[in-house]
Amino acid sequence: MFDDLNVFKTAYAMATHAGQRQAVISRNMANADTPGYQPRDIEAFQKALENSGREVAMTATRQGHLFGGSGAQPWAEVEVKPAGDPNGNGVSIEEEMLRAVEAKRQHDRALAIYKSSMNVLRSSLGRA
Repeated sequence: MFDDLNVFKTAYAMATHAGQRQAVISRNMANADTPGYQPRDIEAFQKALENSGREVAMTATRQGHLFGGSGAQPWAEVEVKPAGDPNGNGVSIEEEMLRAVEAKRQHDRALAIYKSSMNVLRSSLGRA
């Protein structure tokens, strides 16, 4: 009955997105001195969710209820506008650090949504 709730799927997707974005950011920072390297980023979670074509729908808990479904969430990597360095490298450590903080906040937000939803679920079951 509670194994397929959209709020948990969304929190999971949000946390996964933040983790993948953090990996791209760390790759950018690792290549900060590589001549000709151009930084990359992942599109924003909200934009990726809107462009997925997936409508958020109620999930069926048993036959006779509404039918809903979901699929895997792909995130496109996009090239970031380069800052312009003499060696052709476009990575700005300061900008990458700001992106890393933003990704951490997104991950923390996803965990907070998950924990809050778990508390609501436990309360509804009388196990608070």
